[in-house]
Amino acid sequence: MSQCGCQAVSEPAFWAGFDRGSAEGFRDYFRHLVEVEPKRAAQFGIRHYSWLCINAKEAENVKLSREVIALIPEYLDRANVLGIGEIGLNKNTSNEATIFQEHVDLAMKTDELMLIHTPHLEDKYKGTRMIIDMLKNDRRVKPERVLIDHVEEHTVRQALDNGFWCGMTLYPITKCTPERAVDIVEMVGTDRIMANSAGDWGKSNPLAVPEMIQEMKRRGHGEDVIRKLFYDNPLAFFRQSRRWQEWTAVGAEQKLSPRRKGAKESKERTLAG
Repeated sequence: MSQCGCQAVSEPAFWAGFDRGSAEGFRDYFRHLVEVEPKRAAQFGIRHYSWLCINAKEAENVKLSREVIALIPEYLDRANVLGIGEIGLNKNTSNEATIFQEHVDLAMKTDELMLIHTPHLEDKYKGTRMIIDMLKNDRRVKPERVLIDHVEEHTVRQALDNGFWCGMTLYPITKCTPERAVDIVEMVGTDRIMANSAGDWGKSNPLAVPEMIQEMKRRGHGEDVIRKLFYDNPLAFFRQSRRWQEWTAVGAEQKLSPRRKGAKESKERTLAG
């Protein structure tokens, strides 16, 4: 990833490939996200950021979910944490909706950004609609501080038209290919939208973002458009985090500088320059 130009990754709390049995398992997982992963990424000159939650696939267990949500504030002061995520729906059940709203409540009380998971395949359109309705019904939520991920051709306008940020996930089977993602950009433009790839428990391609950049170039999109989509847009959203620190990438090395006052700004989202 570093050799292909990826300068930072944003890793949301996610399903491990199996349902975990206790909140203490999540405590270890959160430590891994905020302590181990940043050091591992730094070996390759990549900045690492994370999001914290109990994901939608495990949210059906309300008791466990509430125990995990109670742990999250312990880790929100870590420098690489961007906010709460990826929260959302999996099968659009009432339990999932309950836990989603309790995550949102935590994010509002702690002034955190939110990263939203939308369901797969046949559940996506209904689930996206349910998520947007729940967010809009909470008057504390500011759409510009919410990123709705895994949008596709039939859901991207729902998110954009309601003022939210959007993420297109480049995934070989259940989400977008690089070619489809470029189609979406050509359909809706480059405002409040970005792309991400994955390196998780299923078949995935961490280099899909560089592949999408190549597809953009093949279709004749200019460097200014590419930079906005893959670099400026992610930074504009991430910079809203209250813990954000500015950094400048120089070759394989990156230097941190304190965030200027008033500045606007294992599944891994890539930020590629």
